[in-house]
Amino acid sequence: METQTPSPPTRARMPEWLPRAMVLALALFGLFLLGDWAFHRLTGILIILLVAFFISLAMEPAVGVLARRGMNRGLATGVVFVVTFACVLGFLAALVTLLVHTVTNLVKEAPRLLDSGVEWVNRRFSQHFTLHDLSQRLLHESETVGNYAQDAANNAWGVSTTVLGGVAQVLVIALFSVYFTAGGPKLRRAVCSVLPPQRQVTVLHAWDLAIVKTGGYLYSRVLLAIISAVVHGVFLALLGLPNAIALGVWFGVIASFVPTIGTYLAAVLPILVALTIDPIDVLWIALFAVFYQFFQDYILQPRITSRTVDVNAAVALIAVLAGGALLGAVGALLAIPATATVQAFLSEYITRYAVTEDPRIDQTASRKNR
Repeated sequence: METQTPSPPTRARMPEWLPRAMVLALALFGLFLLGDWAFHRLTGILIILLVAFFISLAMEPAVGVLARRGMNRGLATGVVFVVTFACVLGFLAALVTLLVHTVTNLVKEAPRLLDSGVEWVNRRFSQHFTLHDLSQRLLHESETVGNYAQDAANNAWGVSTTVLGGVAQVLVIALFSVYFTAGGPKLRRAVCSVLPPQRQVTVLHAWDLAIVKTGGYLYSRVLLAIISAVVHGVFLALLGLPNAIALGVWFGVIASFVPTIGTYLAAVLPILVALTIDPIDVLWIALFAVFYQFFQDYILQPRITSRTVDVNAAVALIAVLAGGALLGAVGALLAIPATATVQAFLSEYITRYAVTEDPRIDQTASRKNR
């Protein structure tokens, strides 16, 4: 009987597509790493362009009005930005003057404030501190103070570099904002030229919504700032604080343009001024700031922004927190107009139905009837 020798096992051949797939995967992974590296390197520029784009959207309504009246678009853009820069520079100049005046008064009143503070501490806590004791302790801790001073001197160059870098960023943002605003029609035409006609209509509609919402947000904030400046200026004048008008302008701008904590942050400067006049005024300023914040958030602001930036207060707070987490202060400032634009755009594509009358919706049914 003839025995059959077993044939040697055949090796499994590598699929022909596997080497190409591995090369493609490595190439895609390399492109991902390259894109991630480039994105992190270009994040600062992207943020600058984003801020400049939103500023151009906010300036578009005013520029459009001047352009429709026959003014050249470039000239209209220049007029709007010059007026805006003049207002910003005027506010900064008034703020610097106010800060210098406040610091000068605090330095002059420091001995009296220290005497009053030491006397209050001694009376409240049954102590016997004197200014001499405090000065001796300060001299005893002079090494620590000297170390702080040395650290501040060493960091002076870093601080100055940061300030110069911030000024350069502001100038670059302003430059791009002018370009985006003056060349708005060309930019829209360039974007639409690479899109099919149906997509062009959608993009232009979204662009118009962004202009309306961003411009509405800016102008509503300006109106809120004017009202807040007048109200706080009158209140501070009644308290007898010096530079009440300048303090009112400071209060109005910071309270209206800094999200969530603007009112309380703005109250710090008037409180410092009040300390040099009459410390009891600090309490009145704090109470008035809390009352006005409530009045603005629940009565004044909804009526002003109902037709422009109608965003629920909770949604606005979440948007501000999310924007701040993503892009810092820039994201917090741009969060509300961006959210309003997205909300308005989506609302036109979401089908809404009539709600049946049911007491459970408004929670008006009594527990016995449920």
